[in-house]
Amino acid sequence: MKIACCVWALGGMETEVLREARALGFDWIDIQPTRLRTIESRLLAQELDLRVSCLGASFGMPAGATLDHEEQSQRQSAVDHVADAITHAAQLAADTAYVVPGKDNSDAALARFSDSLGELAERAAERDIKLALEHFPGTALPTASETLEFIRRSGHDNLYILLDTGHLQMSGEDPASAILNAADRLGYVHFDDNDGLSDLHWALLDGVMTEESLNATLQALAEIGYQGALSLELSPGLPKPARALSESRNLLLRGLQRP
Repeated sequence: MKIACCVWALGGMETEVLREARALGFDWIDIQPTRLRTIESRLLAQELDLRVSCLGASFGMPAGATLDHEEQSQRQSAVDHVADAITHAAQLAADTAYVVPGKDNSDAALARFSDSLGELAERAAERDIKLALEHFPGTALPTASETLEFIRRSGHDNLYILLDTGHLQMSGEDPASAILNAADRLGYVHFDDNDGLSDLHWALLDGVMTEESLNATLQALAEIGYQGALSLELSPGLPKPARALSESRNLLLRGLQRP
């Protein structure tokens, strides 16, 4: 398993962010759709041997556009945005792109959302990109179990779940159990910590996460043969985000080295 970082935790110009991520020891990064669009930034990433693992395709969605929108034009605008992000991910040789659910949990909205994801999952498959759906408290799919059920109902071979350890803490779900339940439908993993109530994206072990629960999570990933990235998604609002990323990376490395 490889360790990545979501570079939106680091502030500054893109070239500075890339250099800082590499200096922290990361070989893999997660980006937003606006990143690595220039020749300068792509050449620098290549020079630094920084590779893109995943792209957060929901970032920067056009105003009012959602994948479950009642109006077809607004829904199509969202689909076009994610489709462009998937193309960008493929051009960068990323293996995963992900989206987040909408707020409307009505049957009609979830049906529209499923239709949009089906189209996008097909486009992603054509580009050898996994499309992942992140469970997200406060949305129409607030838990991992509900999200996984939704994915399985969709019946699309290229739609996976993105598990977020912080979100699991908020919904009261055991990470190891969620991983084992997802099995081959697990597409990606975000690691972050919080107080169990709010989506704070703290460094690992700074909240309710314990070293025991972290190791159990890593063990479950090994049991299902997960080969994707362990991606640190920390808040740019932390007092020292670079230090938080470095310390969290070290914790993951230590956990992976356990017999």
